[in-house]
Amino acid sequence: MKKRRLGHSELLVSEIGLGCMSLGTDEKQASGIIQAALDEGINYFDTADLYDFGVNEEIVGRNVKAVREQVYIATKVGNRWNENKDSWSWDPSAAYIKTAVKDSLKRLGTDYIDLYQLHGGTLADNIEETVEAFEELKKEGYIRHYGISSIRPNVIKEFTEKSELDSVMMQYSLLDRRPEEWMSLLASKQISIIARGPLAKGLLSEKMLEKAHEDGYLDYSYHELKDLLPQLKDKLSDRKLNETALQYILSHPSVATVVPGASSVKQLRENCRAASSPSLSKTELDILKQLTKASRYESHRD
Repeated sequence: MKKRRLGHSELLVSEIGLGCMSLGTDEKQASGIIQAALDEGINYFDTADLYDFGVNEEIVGRNVKAVREQVYIATKVGNRWNENKDSWSWDPSAAYIKTAVKDSLKRLGTDYIDLYQLHGGTLADNIEETVEAFEELKKEGYIRHYGISSIRPNVIKEFTEKSELDSVMMQYSLLDRRPEEWMSLLASKQISIIARGPLAKGLLSEKMLEKAHEDGYLDYSYHELKDLLPQLKDKLSDRKLNETALQYILSHPSVATVVPGASSVKQLRENCRAASSPSLSKTELDILKQLTKASRYESHRD
């Protein structure tokens, strides 16, 4: 598995990581997927305190414990479950972050977190306070690096100006090309993109329209998808659609790692095979850009 540097950190992360949210709570099944990921050379595991009330962190921690020094664990903070665990509230305060990180460390069974990410963010937040909390956690050795997980352009801009973050996790796929709008800025500051949702909820897999909703997907109506998806497959006839989708994202040097989820070992191995296939040629990239929309955050302003 090829590796790329995450931001201006020393972390060399696998081009394909594992988005752990889809692992579920069946430990035997989750363990099989994580072991398969390790076998494939994946060294980046992305979880969050929100997933399954922290159980996801526990499962990830237990299953990478034996290889802890060879892998990178990323988790997230900011969404706070209420006492009944039937809803959560947003809390990016320093006090909460400093409490939550210790809870995550305990669940993960580790002394440090490689990448700690703010799980959202708004312009109403005290961003300076949040950044100060992350910086203090770095100095204290609880975390090695930090980033944000956000698709809100104004929030991203504020963090690029007020912090030394290494990454921004964004939804990014051939059907959602909005992150391309920010690549120049992020690259100029040595901030990497962590790409989630690369297969657009399964639309960019071999199942294609089986995963389509009658309301369409973002800027695409159902009828547009019905026309577009077969073209994406047929125009690059030697490639499977998930291969095309993943290789398109990896063609951008601003992307450090792509983190598709996997609910089975088979699915994980398919993604890894797709990522290890030959890179897209300029001709192939041009075809894909012509077929898809260069969507911008302006049309989805947060």
